[in-house]
Amino acid sequence: MRRLVLRGLAAALLLPAGLPARAKAQEGGPTVFAAASLTDAMRALGEAWRVRGHAAPRFSFAASSALARQIEQGAPADLFASADEPWMDYLQQRDLIVNETRVSPLANALVLIAPADTPLAPTTLARNTDLATLLGASGRIATGDPSNVPVGKYAQAALSWMGQWNTLLPRLARADNVRSALLLVERGEAPLGIVYATDAAASRGVRVLGTFPPESHPAVTYPFALTRRAAGHAQARAFLAFATGPEAADIYRRFGFALRTE
Repeated sequence: MRRLVLRGLAAALLLPAGLPARAKAQEGGPTVFAAASLTDAMRALGEAWRVRGHAAPRFSFAASSALARQIEQGAPADLFASADEPWMDYLQQRDLIVNETRVSPLANALVLIAPADTPLAPTTLARNTDLATLLGASGRIATGDPSNVPVGKYAQAALSWMGQWNTLLPRLARADNVRSALLLVERGEAPLGIVYATDAAASRGVRVLGTFPPESHPAVTYPFALTRRAAGHAQARAFLAFATGPEAADIYRRFGFALRTE
């Protein structure tokens, strides 16, 4: 029977024998490294956690690639929430997460945006949608750097599906995370951008012109996991269970995320 992934992870969060454990749980809330697109939802989750009597989590938001590399270099993260599976794979392959805690509860959509005052009309994005014409003679399209930022990788896949990657590659405005790409469009510095639907919904400065078809790019999913350093951190395990449990579902929906089913 299909059920929502967003459930308490009590069983998954039980530590197997042999994992390094701390003598006692760290004082204070856990340190959460989360993809920039999770900023608003995670802050709301942190506040909901705090009002329940827990120590507030400490958040660091950036591109998943930057956060994963910081964790690899020893940054004190207790929980990692990535905007794509490959960067969680990166840490898992290096034995830097607790594999049994990995879960992907959320999904998102990829959208084409323009400044709120754009004269461009919404359109159905298809293979024959001419984005170069929409950009105009000198316009650039803002998105994450496709060499490492998840939203940029999704954008590259979508533009390749449309047969327009090689044409538009020289016209990319490469941002270091999705919120930076969003800002470029809000300011009118780029006439078009490719971001997640949730980021577009959080901004009054942009308009969604269209949603890329699901078949045009890999599914946008968000894996969460405890890091190895947090294996014995009771507060980190409890917050991960909360952030992937039923109480968090309404918060994610409020910010436009889809809940994945299994």
